[in-house]
Amino acid sequence: MESQELKKELDATLDARRELGPDYEAALVDSFVEKVDTQVRRRLAEERLAAARGDRDGGTPSPLDGSFGERFGFAIITLVLAVPLSAIGAAQAGFKGLLVAWAGVLGVNFIHATKRLRPRA
Repeated sequence: MESQELKKELDATLDARRELGPDYEAALVDSFVEKVDTQVRRRLAEERLAAARGDRDGGTPSPLDGSFGERFGFAIITLVLAVPLSAIGAAQAGFKGLLVAWAGVLGVNFIHATKRLRPRA
């Protein structure tokens, strides 16, 4: 149902853009992005609420809790951040700085990958 609403909003935005011209394009895009953001935030809040209810009732944990996607996303983010860290480390301390930067990246990823989910009280 939400995707149908967003499709209608997109169609309305495109129609308005055709009628108003390119001068209002930025405002129309901002308005549409705000509506998409609201939908995403509402869906995340609903998923978190459902996950919290599932945890209290002894249900299955949420896919947001320690899932492969979370670990993979964390790894990607740390690798992206490793690029400037590597450059800074190498510029400041040469090869030793590069090794320290990558040891930190690997250490953070190892700790995150091996952490255990603690049961909620």
